Amino acid sequence: MSRRSRTVVFAAGAAVLAAFFALAVAGLPPFGNTDHPYRDLAVAASLRQSTANVVSSLTFDLRGFDTLGEEMILLGSVVGAVALLRPRPDEKEQNRSRTETNQSVALIAYVFLPLTLLLGFDLLVHGHLTPGGGFQGGVVLATGLHLLYLSGGYDALRRLRPLAWYEWVEGFTTAAFAAAGLIGVRNFLPRGVVQQLFSAGTVPILNILVGFAVGAGAVVLLAQFLTQAIALEDKDD
Repeated sequence: MSRRSRTVVFAAGAAVLAAFFALAVAGLPPFGNTDHPYRDLAVAASLRQSTANVVSSLTFDLRGFDTLGEEMILLGSVVGAVALLRPRPDEKEQNRSRTETNQSVALIAYVFLPLTLLLGFDLLVHGHLTPGGGFQGGVVLATGLHLLYLSGGYDALRRLRPLAWYEWVEGFTTAAFAAAGLIGVRNFLPRGVVQQLFSAGTVPILNILVGFAVGAGAVVLLAQFLTQAIALEDKDD
């Protein structure tokens, strides 16, 4: 495609996007007004679904298809990074011993590793009740696991992080999230009582699925960068 053709295609797409953006802005309430229809509708829907956390109600109930799209973007990013950073034929893996680390850093990492993992699971389970949720909890879980790199070195992290497991977890939980949305486009499970652990119907389930997908995806993504930076070298070196 020539440069002129690319410019024409871009201009056509930009014009359509600009038109939709102008229509969306024109429909917004005046700035500084006390009338917030989206807020009022979202809060009312959250209360109907017994979801104490309105953000989780929006993310996993009212706008579940958007969340599925975000999850697909994350999956595509991980797959792209894995394909881009895969070992070349002229690279080989080094035999690495335990990485030396500062003792103070190692102690802090050992202490905070279980605490960080516990916090991540708490964010997943209580995402429909309190601030937090699947995306945040998944990032915290991946961060907690990589504290092992600071405390025990790269080899310790690799031994306790079977990468194939995390690849399967990411794929399975992403597929399960999509399946849960297709089984019931609307919130179809019993909603319980608001502010109770067993409430909000499908919201906590989707929270947990997204959390594990995000956590596993982050682990797989970071593994590619760590492998390239630490474990690989040219065969000629």
